[in-house]
Amino acid sequence: MWVKPNPDFSPEKPLFLCILANTETAKIPNISAAGKSPELTDFTPAADAELVETGNAISINEPAMTPSGAPSPAVLTRASMLLTGIPCIFINSGLRVRPMIPTIDLNTRPGGDIRKGHAVVDALDIFNKSKALGEKLGQLSDFVIIGESVPGGTTTAMGVLRALGYDGKVSSSFPKNPLQIKNKVIEEAMKNSGISFGSLRNSPLNAVESLGDPMMAAAAGLVDGLNKKTVLAGGTQMVSVLGVIKHLGLVRDVSIATTRYVADDKSANFREMTEILGYEAFAADPGFGKSRRKGLRMYEDGDVKEGVGAGGAMLAAAMMGFSRKEFREKTEEVCDSIFGI
Repeated sequence: MWVKPNPDFSPEKPLFLCILANTETAKIPNISAAGKSPELTDFTPAADAELVETGNAISINEPAMTPSGAPSPAVLTRASMLLTGIPCIFINSGLRVRPMIPTIDLNTRPGGDIRKGHAVVDALDIFNKSKALGEKLGQLSDFVIIGESVPGGTTTAMGVLRALGYDGKVSSSFPKNPLQIKNKVIEEAMKNSGISFGSLRNSPLNAVESLGDPMMAAAAGLVDGLNKKTVLAGGTQMVSVLGVIKHLGLVRDVSIATTRYVADDKSANFREMTEILGYEAFAADPGFGKSRRKGLRMYEDGDVKEGVGAGGAMLAAAMMGFSRKEFREKTEEVCDSIFGI
């Protein structure tokens, strides 16, 4: 059993959604490994979407990997989509660089720098647009997985959780989590916005507006509109979305799925937070320690960990009967086609 707990549902019409957004927060030095440099984080979501959809990161000349050389988690999601045949739809919730593939555009702006206030200028509008979209997509599917690609998103996640009154310790795409930098940024942001710990527990969209990113408002709106069995695919970033959903009072059939690398991350508290919030959590272990590719073995050492809905994508593969070995070999094939053998 490579996903725990074992997914005991078999949907007839599964759908994979991935929300894409940029923020100025991601450009704070050393806060995100989702790009070779802070400036290149603008290209990361577009490149991730292109890689999942086509097998090539069209928008960048750089290899689809972190500064340390581990491949983008988009290769994991692509492997699952190839195995399962689940349709994948990308949603633009505030991009500076649009991917060279079809997307649904929410017609909203990228997120700002949370230290300067108004991180998301139109959180309620994004929520309402996404709810309307969810109502339509919910008619096409009986089970929806929602992933994300938002560089710097663990920092905004931690900020929103604190505004809601939770000591959420977030993970990182770096092997060594730069929590000191994240804490400093959030403290400055809360001070500048006049927000204290838990002061926005009754105003979750205001928390997103002040300290979050556009993905959070979009994901919460989708969950509301879909009103179907939904899995938030991601680590501590999606924990913050669960917090927003809970404090909005939305009663929906929603759970969360991530990788073992996030669930077991000692610098974060993923399992504790999902228990506190009261949602079921799945953790997938692809067993990359046995991979023939060095870049995938780096995941075992704490590189990357999660992203682009990788945990939920693995849940989908397991749910549809594919083994850990089959998933790992398909992921290696995807890497071979991108990086060479």
